Amino acid sequence: MSSVRTLVALSILASGVAVAGAAEDPSLKLPRSTPEEQGVSSAALLGFVQAAEQRIDALHSFMLVRHGHIVAEGWWSPYAADEPHALFSLSKSFTSAAVGLAVADGKLSLEDTVLKFFPDEAPANPSKNLGSMRVCDLLRMCTGQRDEDLKGFPFQSKMDLVRVFLEIPVPDKPGSHFVYNTAATYMLSAIVQKVTGQTVLDYLRPRLFEPLGISGPTWDASAQGISLGGFGLSIRTEDIARFGQLYLQRGQWRGRQLIPAGWVDAATSLQTSNGSDPSSDWDQGYGYQFWRCRHGFYRGDGAFGQYCVVMPEFDAVIAITAGTKDLQSVLNVVWDRILPAFEETALPANPESDRRLMEKLASLSLATQAGQPGSPMAERIAGRRYVLPENPQQIESIQFEAPREGADVAIVVRNEGKDERIVCGRGTWVKGLLSMGPEGPAPVAVSGAWTSEDTYTAVLWHYRTPFSTTLDMRFSGDEVILEAESNVGFDSAGRVRMVGKAQPK
Repeated sequence: MSSVRTLVALSILASGVAVAGAAEDPSLKLPRSTPEEQGVSSAALLGFVQAAEQRIDALHSFMLVRHGHIVAEGWWSPYAADEPHALFSLSKSFTSAAVGLAVADGKLSLEDTVLKFFPDEAPANPSKNLGSMRVCDLLRMCTGQRDEDLKGFPFQSKMDLVRVFLEIPVPDKPGSHFVYNTAATYMLSAIVQKVTGQTVLDYLRPRLFEPLGISGPTWDASAQGISLGGFGLSIRTEDIARFGQLYLQRGQWRGRQLIPAGWVDAATSLQTSNGSDPSSDWDQGYGYQFWRCRHGFYRGDGAFGQYCVVMPEFDAVIAITAGTKDLQSVLNVVWDRILPAFEETALPANPESDRRLMEKLASLSLATQAGQPGSPMAERIAGRRYVLPENPQQIESIQFEAPREGADVAIVVRNEGKDERIVCGRGTWVKGLLSMGPEGPAPVAVSGAWTSEDTYTAVLWHYRTPFSTTLDMRFSGDEVILEAESNVGFDSAGRVRMVGKAQPK
């Protein structure tokens, strides 16, 4: 999501819009425990949270499971326990589970060639390398294709993506080397759908999601109706933790073998080498859509800091959602702060330390916009409509409402001939909905303040995703200069700038 795309955050509905998370069966929740009861230092966990806030910009949630019990959990407001979060490439590990289940059902084999499933989409004269590409090559990211040919794969287009993939050159022998690519995971999703007649989402629903108590999962699909596989899944933090706990238990869940133990072992083991840097968690090898970690651990891993880390040596799982550019920093804080907190046996109760940890976890919040609640400029611009030049977001104008004593700032945005009202919390987050954009209405939380006498700044967190937008509006004479910037993204669009002109009074 680029800065240009996230400028659609200008168009949101008023505060007070309820965006409820999916309901779940309380009996399926993981049990809670104090850290000390499960051999974890609550003081060390408090240190982890404090270090994460200092070193990472920014965690959205985390949950630590030890011996099957949740011992610590927290969400940085406006993120919340009952809200799903986009997983990005952590979705790949769920697609891997679907492949393992299809193999167990006898629907396919790891040695099956990719072309076996798609004779009608294959090129007229497929190369020898393409003809030898197997399911296991897709799983290991060893397709024989090259990074430069896989970049820009058109996931959002209406083209037949299977056909597009099969037309990508395969200059190298499949299985010969690792090239991380999301298109390979899309092909795994397409294969599962081909042999089962169901999307990966629907195939996993009764086999994985429902037994784990993962309610209301959503998974974006291609124009052909195929779950994207490599990204697009959204679930809650505890759902991520349950998935990790299932793998820690080698596929067993409450007396049922949901995933074959052999598949769990294979998928999370070293299947291909991908580097040699001992300090990097991206050079420890790759399994079947799982990354190997330092310390002998493994993880599912998504862009901007979405993690499901499984630590068999310590009988522990940590689930994390975030919006950060520095992915290694997240794991570094886990290794530095959480690993030393583990002990082999229960620790003496420490009510005071546990109380401090619980108080900290209950008060977590992303920083709201600092600044002044009002400015003399607010009176001068109140009611004036600033017309913007033609722009991709189709935002026609903005207008500040007259300020009211003690009230949050409200901005009226006209988009496609319709006025909509933005409410910006003062020192707090006000939740609403995006009313435009390619995905339609989406939840957002807003905080704003006057950062100088002539500039109002609003921060908008798209709190089911890693993304935020910072919007500066500087007023000068009859002009407003709007500049917007995203926290993270897949491109380098930088700041978006528009100049609006005030209509005559």
